[in-house]
Amino acid sequence: MLNYGEVEEAVFIARKNRFIASVEVNGRAEDVHVKNTGRLRELLLPGSRSYVVRSSNLNRKTAYDLVAVESDHGIVNIDSMAANETAGDIFKRIYPDISRIRREVTYSDSRFDYYFEINDSRVFAEVKGCTLLKGDTALFPDAPTQRGIKHLKALMRAVDDGYGASVLFVCTMKGAKFFSPNRETSPDFADVLGKALRKGVRIYAYDCVVTPDSVVPDRELELKLK
Repeated sequence: MLNYGEVEEAVFIARKNRFIASVEVNGRAEDVHVKNTGRLRELLLPGSRSYVVRSSNLNRKTAYDLVAVESDHGIVNIDSMAANETAGDIFKRIYPDISRIRREVTYSDSRFDYYFEINDSRVFAEVKGCTLLKGDTALFPDAPTQRGIKHLKALMRAVDDGYGASVLFVCTMKGAKFFSPNRETSPDFADVLGKALRKGVRIYAYDCVVTPDSVVPDRELELKLK
């Protein structure tokens, strides 16, 4: 579970670049840090109710982080760190026999989000945050991602070396019944995800209950990978 503590309500005005947006908070316009480099075009709409957290770094140019926004299907957390922070709890549900769990582990020329041990198995795992919903299906990515493809290929190499491998899509929102790779936006990622599945990489997707100040893992989503 991820909990921010105190959050403040804001009104989204515009996104200036990948990292900075303008919002109205406490009656004045503020530049805020966007904690997600995805496109987020369906979410960051002028006039949308948003939620910001004041940064503890007094030397920053921006006083706030933009962490969530309200959409037609509820609050969506857009903090790219939220998926990783909640993934540990999800992995413990998926693999109840985990005996050891570590984060940010280097293997060969790759760095994986998680490493855990289950009985005699050693498993590497990557975590991807998902914020795009179309109909009843959560989609990843919302922009072409060579980095995501690189991570999948690294997991496949780990399988070849005798390790277990998993990729977990954490959908920081409710409203989805299914998860699917976004072939329209990134066909290469969809193709490599299919290859990873056939190689033996395990694929999971979960949604979350999201409030302005928290993200709690909830339900496993059905996969639509074809």
